Amino acid sequence: MSSYHLDHLQYLETEAIHVLREVAAGFERPAILFSGGKDSICILRLAEKAFRPSDIPMPFLNVETGHEFPELIEFRDRRAKQLGAKLIVRTVDEAFAKGLATPTPGQISRNQLQIPVLLGAIEEFRFDCCIGGARRDEEKARAKERFFSFRDAFGQWDPKNQRPEIWNLYNARVNPGENMRVFPLSNWTEMDVWEYIQREKLEVPNIYFSHTRECFRRGGQWLPVPTPHTDTTRPDPYAGARPTAKEPLKKMVCRVRTIADMISTGMIESPAENVADIIGEVAAARVTERGTRADDKASEAAMEDRKKAGYF
Repeated sequence: MSSYHLDHLQYLETEAIHVLREVAAGFERPAILFSGGKDSICILRLAEKAFRPSDIPMPFLNVETGHEFPELIEFRDRRAKQLGAKLIVRTVDEAFAKGLATPTPGQISRNQLQIPVLLGAIEEFRFDCCIGGARRDEEKARAKERFFSFRDAFGQWDPKNQRPEIWNLYNARVNPGENMRVFPLSNWTEMDVWEYIQREKLEVPNIYFSHTRECFRRGGQWLPVPTPHTDTTRPDPYAGARPTAKEPLKKMVCRVRTIADMISTGMIESPAENVADIIGEVAAARVTERGTRADDKASEAAMEDRKKAGYF
């Protein structure tokens, strides 16, 4: 009698595909949160495997801060077009114009302002489920997540009020106005993601690989110098995020380990030119990937506070 054994990546893939199919079966209006980052790239490949030869049965949703890397936006749009998917983009700037969000004086990062934009998009399209690429190994708040993360009618997350998930059984019931965030990669690690990208030969944005970029030192991190402000008829969108005279500039060979926007993404010095090189760096790393996020470093409770307010 022969037996079939799954290796580690095959087990994680099978688990994630099962979760995606549970979403398709249990929700009426799900969406995939697709930023173009490495985790959401894996989600799209898993969705292909879960639903092909049919189309992926849910649109893609992305919330822009207005401070994104141009390379990431280009990749996101191109990948959605390749898959023939509907891509919905909502922006913080649009939220300002509609009065849905208000900038806080002196606040540089817009990550907190993504919350009302995301909740507004969920209400606008009546999404009852949003699939994200968050993983439990990223940081403390995300380690508290279940696969099916319940959100109340205000879009808020209470880590003490989540549903049991015994024997891989998921409760998808929500009342009108409530929604679920689903995280198929919950049990994956950063290493698993890169090994899956290598195995599946997935394309990723080129900023994950080493390139030359001008950066400046702030808060113990190298941050990218934002794109020049050329439209003098409008306020500089990167005001406060540009280097001051006291912050040293350096043209360096670097890459991103995890992508937020240009204001929050810490660059790491790296010669990694391919996925195999990145896997080697991850194996030797002693700092978590979100340790390179400037907005997370500001407070240990930063992510949990945002998630409780409605962040993904």
